[in-house]
Amino acid sequence: MNSSREKITLNVGGVRYETTSSTLQAFPGTKLCCLTEPQADTVFDYDANAKEFFIDRSPRLFDAVLNYYRTKHLHCPEDICKSTFEEELVFWEISHVPVAPCCWHRVANAEARQAETLCDERSEADRQGLPAPVERRNLSGQAGQQPKIWALFENPFSSLPAKCLAIVSLLFNIGIVIIFEEKSRAQLHYHYGTPMHNDFENDTHHENHNSFYQPANNFLYLELFCILWFTFEFSMRLTFCPDKKKFLTNPLNITDFLSLFPVFIELFSSAHIDKMPEILSWLGFFRVLYIVKLLRIFKLLQTPLLLRVLPFTFRSILKEVFIFVMIFAFEVLFFGALCFHAELLEADTHFDGMVSSFYWAAITLTTVGYGDMHAVTALGRVVACCTALCGILTIIIPLPIFLIKFQGYYATAIMKEKMKSSKRSN
Repeated sequence: MNSSREKITLNVGGVRYETTSSTLQAFPGTKLCCLTEPQADTVFDYDANAKEFFIDRSPRLFDAVLNYYRTKHLHCPEDICKSTFEEELVFWEISHVPVAPCCWHRVANAEARQAETLCDERSEADRQGLPAPVERRNLSGQAGQQPKIWALFENPFSSLPAKCLAIVSLLFNIGIVIIFEEKSRAQLHYHYGTPMHNDFENDTHHENHNSFYQPANNFLYLELFCILWFTFEFSMRLTFCPDKKKFLTNPLNITDFLSLFPVFIELFSSAHIDKMPEILSWLGFFRVLYIVKLLRIFKLLQTPLLLRVLPFTFRSILKEVFIFVMIFAFEVLFFGALCFHAELLEADTHFDGMVSSFYWAAITLTTVGYGDMHAVTALGRVVACCTALCGILTIIIPLPIFLIKFQGYYATAIMKEKMKSSKRSN
């Protein structure tokens, strides 16, 4: 077998292949190259009567491997799992070989499906930012009650009491949002007060301009009652959580924790809010988290497949989103500065500084166009037209990336749902 033109017969999974030693010696150190060595018939499964080597592997995958030795280009077969093909390459001791450019798109789709599969396997465990349940053991005492209490507060479908508890929590969520709205309305009405007109000075001022804050005690105590329930619920979930680190890093749990403080801060600082009215404004920002807590309504519903696919899609395009944000920021700075200097010598310009021109550029690039600021000069209008056109192109280009990714994830998710339903029916 030393001759480079000597024919070698390979029987791969029952399919016979004939090639030459020179072809198999294209990549030294690989398993196929070792078949050309003099002692190969003693090392490998060699049939002296048929004069062929027998290898129990997939002939379909071997077609791509042998073609790689012949053409020096690796092509990925269609409808073949990427991980299976990689395992085949490892068997033949062919590693770190890039596929041909014509197969890049197919491999990229396979990688996306594989990533979606991995995310889907962790979705049940990561839906609440927590690990998957561990193997059940015969536990007693508090350790034995921990999974039951955790399921009572976290999984509404685990039992009837858990579902009732989730409904009660949802009613508290809805109630505190209503209280937040009514309480803000009462304080806002008092803040503006009753306008009084002075005919001599032609001035308008407010009657109670020295009093900014009026405690809405009824709403405040109702809000405190709801917060006490949320404090109890959060404490129980934190106490019986199997992994407290993941629990505290979950965004919804962080929202629950931060929403507990505004009512207590307002109660203890109500006597000083008149002197520091900005405290009330900051407390209002944190109270907006009450609305975010309404997202827990999905715990009582079977989350639609569409909403389950969207997070995976967004994770897969984070790099593209970052690039898009950088391009958008560059366009805001560039066109904002360009239009500002185009309008610099105009007396009736709407731009009183670079910051206002950046705001105008952002509004124009996103094709919102409030009309509160606009170009006046001919050169400024040309710049505005270019800004609008670039904004349209900037927004349109990333959309196909998102749609293609989403379509791949959604198709895979539908197939998995069909497989799960068929298993249940069987």
